[in-house]
Amino acid sequence: MYNITLIKGDGIGPEISDSVVKIIEATNLKINWDVQSAGADVAEIEGVPLPQRVIDSIKKNKVALKAPVTTPIGKGFRSVNVQLRRELDLYANLRPCKNIAGIKTPFDNVDLVVVRENTEDLYAGIEEKISDDEAHGIKLITRKSSTRIVEWAFEYALKNNRKKVTAVTKANICKLTDGLFLECAREVAKKYEGKIEYNEVLVDALCMQLVQNPSKFDVLVLPNLYGDIVSDLTAGLIGGLGVAQGANIGLDCAVFEPVHGSAPDIKGQNLANPTALLLCAVEMLKHLGEVEVANRIEKALYSVLSEGKIKTRDLGGTSTTDEFTDAIIAKL
Repeated sequence: MYNITLIKGDGIGPEISDSVVKIIEATNLKINWDVQSAGADVAEIEGVPLPQRVIDSIKKNKVALKAPVTTPIGKGFRSVNVQLRRELDLYANLRPCKNIAGIKTPFDNVDLVVVRENTEDLYAGIEEKISDDEAHGIKLITRKSSTRIVEWAFEYALKNNRKKVTAVTKANICKLTDGLFLECAREVAKKYEGKIEYNEVLVDALCMQLVQNPSKFDVLVLPNLYGDIVSDLTAGLIGGLGVAQGANIGLDCAVFEPVHGSAPDIKGQNLANPTALLLCAVEMLKHLGEVEVANRIEKALYSVLSEGKIKTRDLGGTSTTDEFTDAIIAKL
């Protein structure tokens, strides 16, 4: 029996959460879901979008599965995701991107992993309004955080039979901040000589090369802001955010979450695609050591997608969330 925090989020979050829970239950794996609420709806009731009870639950259970939470643009509270990462020191953001049979994309040779530093850079939110016409933001890069994320990327590469780690910066312009990140990457890379290949690329050149020939990359390690942008770009290479998984991992806790939005426009209409959250759950189960169950779910999902008979609207089909869920369970 596993105790796992489940944050259902808002918008389509509860629908896809229920879908994933139903699929996992069909494997007979015993999980006690500690259901917690967070987000815009919670903020209206409790005054904050991320109550302390949610943090306490994750600290107790060590593992959480989280559905999308709406983040206001330009005003209102800061991202719940950013706050979670900071409160729990979830310093490594993992975004695997691999082609899925049955989903048409411009490329059929994408198999890479984005490893993003998760706690600092411009995402630290150190901003100051100077006047109505001027605002400042601090780009925070430290040796400690840069070193540990690059080490995490190399260790991930070793454990998952990856061959190459590429450090991504804009160190030709941001010579002190990105320069420090690059310096740390070079120092770490020396420890893995002969085991993992290492190279470097500027973030703008990377974006161009990714849409020309993504197969040349394996594991990418980036500071926070570049990682956020590039991971969405790579998701576009495999069919979009609806099929892209994500995880936030620290020394003590791990939160597994998709990176797509809460899609309030289709809330409650039984149209949402649970694929991304299900893939997050698969990664979560592997993290827990339940590899056999994870592989069963993954195989069932890929079988449904490959056949192409049951597809949600975002994938070009007409199936409902429930129909898609039932099809995966039937494969199990």
